[in-house]
Amino acid sequence: MLARPSEARAAGFLRWETGGSPLDPDWARLYCLAATFPAARPVTGPRPRPEALAALRARCLVLAAADSRAHNPRTLAERAAALLPRAEVRTLPGVSHHALPHTQASAVTAELTAFLARKP
Repeated sequence: MLARPSEARAAGFLRWETGGSPLDPDWARLYCLAATFPAARPVTGPRPRPEALAALRARCLVLAAADSRAHNPRTLAERAAALLPRAEVRTLPGVSHHALPHTQASAVTAELTAFLARKP
C-alpha cells in the first residue's frame, strides 16, 4: 500500500515496480483509480501465523516473479518452502510482481496446468 495514495503515485509505482513492462491498460487504469477509492484504508485480514501455515496439509503452488521490486523473490521462495510443507515454489524469470499476469500469462497458465495435472 502507498502512503498518501493518488492516481499519479499508483501509476508511478507500477512503472517502477514493473520496470516499464507493458501492462493491460484497462487493468492499470483500474489499479490507479483504486488508489483513491474508497477514501478509507481497505480492511484486510491478518497474515496467517507461521505455525498456521506449517499446519496446512494441502498442496499449493507459489509463483514468484524473479524481477519483483515489491517482494524479494528469493526470500519469498525460501519462506514459502520453509513454511508450507507441501508447497511447490516456482520463480518465473524476466517478470515483476505486478506484470506477472500480463506479460507472462502463458507461463502462469502452464505452471498452473502442470500443477493441477500432477497427482497429489
